[in-house]
Amino acid sequence: MSKTVLISGASSGFGALTARALADAGHIVYAGMRDLAGRNATAAADAKQYASEHKVDLRPVELDISSDASAQQAVDTVISEQGHLDVLIHNAGHMVTGPAEAFTPEQLAELYDTNVLGTQRLNRAALPKLREQQDGLLLWVGSSSTRGGTPPYLAPYFAAKAAMDALAQSYALEVARFGIESAIVVPGAFTHGTNHFAHSGSPADADVVAAYETKYAGLMEQVSQKLAELEPEWADVAEVAKAIVTVVDTEKGRRPFRVHIDPSDDGAAVVNAVADRVRTELLRRIGLEDLLHPAA
Repeated sequence: MSKTVLISGASSGFGALTARALADAGHIVYAGMRDLAGRNATAAADAKQYASEHKVDLRPVELDISSDASAQQAVDTVISEQGHLDVLIHNAGHMVTGPAEAFTPEQLAELYDTNVLGTQRLNRAALPKLREQQDGLLLWVGSSSTRGGTPPYLAPYFAAKAAMDALAQSYALEVARFGIESAIVVPGAFTHGTNHFAHSGSPADADVVAAYETKYAGLMEQVSQKLAELEPEWADVAEVAKAIVTVVDTEKGRRPFRVHIDPSDDGAAVVNAVADRVRTELLRRIGLEDLLHPAA
């Protein structure tokens, strides 16, 4: 059945691919982007053109996850036009690269605001409607870095994605009795097909960066090169979008809590399997097993 979907960060990368894939699957997709009339005017026009050419329902919508008002307005637009919201996809995010010490606290706070607080703004805007409906899906686009092998010089990003993952796990339990389901899709380190590395931010403290270069010269280039070498030739970033479509299309109550798409196999699938099992066992021990699935 066709579902109404709102996805953040849909101007490029995973978000743009997912928005198109969901629209192709017959869903009504609101592709959230910030500054539709400015920096993302081309992305918005491309989405509209795609919708026209493929005869699908793909609608760019203004969404700046750093703004409470923008998040609320995006949700209100969906509700006013469709009367309901079935799926909220937390995809927006930003990456930074460099030695952790060289980032100012303000830079870390800004990164956390994008990768974590943005999801909170969207949830607070959308969940009242989902709770009223007693139905819906929260789908979080995470990262294998939260529990897989983690190379250096990506610490602020890794920390933010880990925080988002922890938030997603808690939310899953707290909305289940309202009939709201949760899923986390976990991409690996795709080095092609997204702008994560190309558009990554840099540390503000150049003196600290220079100090680290005396011991770690060329480290980020080495990390990028080795990650690219680990990635199999058949790796396709579009598989992330396909996995999200599969989760959305799966019957409520039967959706997997976590899905990995990691061609380089950094180990996150193994560690998450153990962590999620421990979480499940604890909930059973304390009599909260019902929170593992959405209420009918």
